[in-house]
Amino acid sequence: MISHRCIIPVIKSPQDYQAYRIGPNDTNRLAIIFDSNTANTSLTCCVEIFDIGGQTPPNRHQWAVEMFFILKGEGIAICDGKKVNIKAGDSLLVPPMGIHLIRNTGKTRLYILTVMIPNEDFSELIRSGIPVDLDVEDLSVLGRL
Repeated sequence: MISHRCIIPVIKSPQDYQAYRIGPNDTNRLAIIFDSNTANTSLTCCVEIFDIGGQTPPNRHQWAVEMFFILKGEGIAICDGKKVNIKAGDSLLVPPMGIHLIRNTGKTRLYILTVMIPNEDFSELIRSGIPVDLDVEDLSVLGRL
């Protein structure tokens, strides 16, 4: 017997995204689009917003695969010592255990759509940070201004 399940999609707009700066001295913010709290599955999907010169700390994930899609701006991605320039339209896939970081090398903010599966406590780390608001520039990049 085939079971058909109707799944009502969760729809959110940029005004619904909750944004955080993980630490007070961090140079990037993360706006959560979907995570385990809203998607009922183990993933984190967010927009990372890097200030000019901003970067993530070097980090790695035990089991998770992390995908980055560059929405606007330019930067450099480093994974296990390999460097690659990134700009709008590029995508990057980081396997589990890859030590990686992303740095904004451009003259404007860098915006990246980030998807991590499984969540591996990423959204909990983000939500433990300092809540921040998305500003006019952020909302314009996200398509609502």
